Amino acid sequence: MIVQHESPSSALATPSNHAPIGIFDSGLGGLSVLRAVRALLPHEALLYVADSQHAPYGSRDNEFITARTLAIGQWLVSQGAKALVVACNTATAEAIALARTQLSIPIIGVEPGIKPAASQSASRIAGVLATQVTLRSERFRSLIERYAADCRFICQPGHGLVEAVERCETDTPAVRALLASYIEPMLTAGADTLVLGCTHYPFLDAPIREIAGSRLTLIDTSVAIARQLERVLDANGLRAPAGELAPPARLCSTGDGAHLHRLASTLLGLNTPVEQVTIGTHPIAHGNPAAA
Repeated sequence: MIVQHESPSSALATPSNHAPIGIFDSGLGGLSVLRAVRALLPHEALLYVADSQHAPYGSRDNEFITARTLAIGQWLVSQGAKALVVACNTATAEAIALARTQLSIPIIGVEPGIKPAASQSASRIAGVLATQVTLRSERFRSLIERYAADCRFICQPGHGLVEAVERCETDTPAVRALLASYIEPMLTAGADTLVLGCTHYPFLDAPIREIAGSRLTLIDTSVAIARQLERVLDANGLRAPAGELAPPARLCSTGDGAHLHRLASTLLGLNTPVEQVTIGTHPIAHGNPAAA
């Protein structure tokens, strides 16, 4: 079910404990983070936005990614969100630093699990699947330098994978063949760990395990993101009362919402309506930093 919904013209009051947590991704991948947040924080109201009209972000330029991140963050604030999870590695890498200067609520980002991969890899060789934007970002390079100087990371842009998840094609022969072309060279090189560096990729868990068997430990940081969100809510006195049931998650899409409804229903058991929302983009001044 798709519900048309236009952006409001004015922001709501200052968020309270009962206000929703905003979760945003370029498309459907952030549902993996929503799943982890629901499991850890069952009393919290959740408001999810998929910018499916503009997905994927991995092939977009930095200015576009920053502009969309700010526009959607501002929209979520206008909807009363008390905190924001940028559930997109690409948007985090390119825009979260600026977003934190522009938005009035706590913001939690995501990043590839380089640190846990480095601590768990016995062979000291690990693979990374991520978007090209994430892999070329300063944030990613900094993670490697800080936590994994003694490891060899085989970095593979996951071309085509986000698009497959967006089409709800998570275990087709074509997807398995594409994944095999990315993962088998990592296995041949001796990798024993694989970082899922995009929130879309946990939905490809089954075909990845079919290809790699027990040879790769998969690093999915969605649970760590949920725990960080919990800490931030507690630190800011924004935790929802534990004795109250959360309303059903509110799902929104800038596209037609059909794939969001299908994936949420199939993989998360969320058979709730999807609102189709219009969120305009305001130009970003060239003097502002665009990278985190």
